[in-house]
Amino acid sequence: MAKENRVLTIDVGGDNLKMAEFAFLPGGGIVLTGFAFRRFDAKDESEYAPSFAQVYGEMLVENNFTARGVRLSLAAQNSFQRLSKLPAMLGNRSSISKIVEYEARQTVPYSMSEVEWGYQLIHHQWKESVAETRDDGSVEEVTVDRSEYEALFVAMKTEEITRYTDVIENSGREVLSVDIAPVALFNAAKAAQQVSDEECVLLLNIGGSVSSLMISDHNRAFMRSIPIGGNTITAQIAKEFGISMEEAEELKRRHGFVALGGAYEDPESELAATISKVARTIMTRLHGEVSRSINVWRAQHGGSQPTRVLLSSGGSTMLYITDFFQEKLRVPVSYLNTFGAITIAPEVNKEALQLVAPMFQEMIGMSLRSVTKCPIDISLLPHVISDQRDLDRKKPYFFASAAGVVICLCVLAFCVMRLSDFEAERGSRTEVEVNKTKKVLDGVNGLVGQLNSAKGEFEEAMNFLRSRGKWTQMLQELQRITPDGMWYVVVEGVGDESSEGSSSGDGPGGGGDEAAMQLVGNPFAVAGFPITGAAALGNLNSDMGNGIAAAVRKDLREVKRIRLVGYTLELDNQWRLQSELAKKLKDSEFFAPEWKITVNRQVGNMSGFEIFLQLKEPIRK
Repeated sequence: MAKENRVLTIDVGGDNLKMAEFAFLPGGGIVLTGFAFRRFDAKDESEYAPSFAQVYGEMLVENNFTARGVRLSLAAQNSFQRLSKLPAMLGNRSSISKIVEYEARQTVPYSMSEVEWGYQLIHHQWKESVAETRDDGSVEEVTVDRSEYEALFVAMKTEEITRYTDVIENSGREVLSVDIAPVALFNAAKAAQQVSDEECVLLLNIGGSVSSLMISDHNRAFMRSIPIGGNTITAQIAKEFGISMEEAEELKRRHGFVALGGAYEDPESELAATISKVARTIMTRLHGEVSRSINVWRAQHGGSQPTRVLLSSGGSTMLYITDFFQEKLRVPVSYLNTFGAITIAPEVNKEALQLVAPMFQEMIGMSLRSVTKCPIDISLLPHVISDQRDLDRKKPYFFASAAGVVICLCVLAFCVMRLSDFEAERGSRTEVEVNKTKKVLDGVNGLVGQLNSAKGEFEEAMNFLRSRGKWTQMLQELQRITPDGMWYVVVEGVGDESSEGSSSGDGPGGGGDEAAMQLVGNPFAVAGFPITGAAALGNLNSDMGNGIAAAVRKDLREVKRIRLVGYTLELDNQWRLQSELAKKLKDSEFFAPEWKITVNRQVGNMSGFEIFLQLKEPIRK
């Protein structure tokens, strides 16, 4: 299936311009729907571009070509071609490109940035007979398979191409590919089955300014441009007769043929005889270049000897030219006819086409690019055009991507707005719920405070209740730790230690005599030992005692110590009882081990004392 419904092929020759429009059938067939031929008026190459632009525009208008796609073919005279063998250690595609580019640099006398170039990779396989020595010393010839890779590259200056592609692009048409004439001719010959992969055939395209030689050796190809063509004969005729190129061209067409070699009688017309000899001389030079090219092909590339020669283009139509090359090359020579690869539309003027058919072989080769993969697929389309095409192909994707980004941003913005509104609404609902919860929490905290206050009061009351029986337990504990021979006349709870006029000490001794002296005249003494605090107040009169006792109870907030006033019997060891008391205090539940005693004085066999026992836990009021 063709990539395009129609395509316009254009071949720019040395002195002419050819156009052919092809239509493509659904089944893959190619139909020639129109053609046109026009010669240039240019005298030299500097006038080619202006002449091409004028002739191109006129031919489009006159022939009403409608195809938008254009395939262009240029003469090989300004191109560079080379067939290079690649090293046996063949790497990847990038390494092949580097090797071919290196070969191209050796061939092209310009910077690679100034040229358009391409290459075709060819896999060459063959069988070779080699001598092999056996174990017994005998030698036997065996056939081994050999293979190698070759690269056929073509290059042309970019400005030589853009002088034509710019005109075509500016006319609103699209250049699809740029071929050189020998490549297009080779592809056409292969498609028309004029050349098979089982033989070696030489294709000789004799153009106006240059002749192109192509050797098709099985699946291999060799190409060379020879600067000899039909215009060479015209120029020599003009020189011989001293006439203009136009007049010489007219004489060549009317009387020209290639003189036969050997004992052939000259024509009656001296003019025709002279022209034929000029033509033979030029063709002999061309034959020399062809023979040299064949020798290079065979010697340097290991190619085969061509078994046939096929001629094409306008310079090959001169009379007896096939006989000349058959005589020189000693192989069959015939004309190339590639029209078998296409169909000619009924509206095409076949008689007019027959007159220029040898010059339209390349057009068929170019049309094949639209329907199949060509044997040699080398296009010299300028990078500026291919890059622009790539950009144009990517533009829809770019615009689609940009639109997608814009849509995504819009969707994102919409989602952000919706999310913001949702979050704001959710924040408001949350704030309402938080306020409700806070009110409930404040109420709960208030109730908890009331509960804690009630619990505090309850605990305090329970502590008082628990402390109610503590005095009884404490007195029982006091009874337990009191040694025999010791008794108390006063048991009183007091606060912190204060200045009471008594010396304190741990254990026996310490200020007893001095205290006794201070107690003389104390009306509240018991057996000469002073009684202070609430016990002493009981010896006062009732009114005075009650007043002082109320004051004492009012001032005392908690009981931290127990004051004991009592007596001990004098034994052999007067401090034994105190030591026994101190020992029992160490494991007491209510009293701390620290205690203070004051001995007043001895009366007979008794000793008066005052003891302060420290409570482990104070008793609150």
